[in-house]
Amino acid sequence: MSLRMTGVGFAAAMSRVGAGVGTFLLPMGLDHCGACTETRRRLCGACCSAQPSRRSRRSILGTPSLPALLEEHPVVASVKDEADLQAVLRADCRIVFLLYGNLLDLPDIVRRLKDAGRIVLVNVDLLEGFASKEIVVRYVKERTDADGVLSSKAFMVRAAREQGLFAVHRFFLIDSMSYRNLATQVRQSKADCVEILPGCMPRVISWVVADIDVPLIAGGLVCDREDVFAALKAGASAIASSNHDVWGM
Repeated sequence: MSLRMTGVGFAAAMSRVGAGVGTFLLPMGLDHCGACTETRRRLCGACCSAQPSRRSRRSILGTPSLPALLEEHPVVASVKDEADLQAVLRADCRIVFLLYGNLLDLPDIVRRLKDAGRIVLVNVDLLEGFASKEIVVRYVKERTDADGVLSSKAFMVRAAREQGLFAVHRFFLIDSMSYRNLATQVRQSKADCVEILPGCMPRVISWVVADIDVPLIAGGLVCDREDVFAALKAGASAIASSNHDVWGM
């Protein structure tokens, strides 16, 4: 079964073949019928009628928003080195989270991905040779062809939004305190989406989805088909993984 669908698309497809879990999930997270994409109609087999889609203003202006892109491409490739880069260029993942690079090679790495038709978001926290300052976001905007950034720092995410880039706010949920601070941080950063790590905690995913009003990406330790389906069932809009097998699902 292809994973080029959201958790809702997965649920609807499952309900078609009579799976009880699919029937249970069908009401969750559906878009308003007027906002349904052709892919969504094809996967669901019916017009959606529940919750409105979580879309940013970019979709209003005519450019696809990051939430809209994730609806169509819910498997995100996390690329951490040259070997991953070579693999993702052969894979069918449209959205790439770039987790490495430095001042000298970042523009070229991004160009290779863009030439292959990828949507590229750069993790500015992991770039070598850069300080954690807003000028890094400006560098990504002006010196590369990247579409957006990821960061665990609210001020960096907010700076990306101000620069007109897609912005993903990353959270490492290591304890109850980090969970309790998440919603406040998201309001400050005004992120397009949130990524939580690790992404193999369905119960926590469901808590976070209930607390925020932007799409959630489950990332880190999403290792196999079961992890992917569990995250989508819990309410994640997409998953991000460095596992090459997951990219092909």
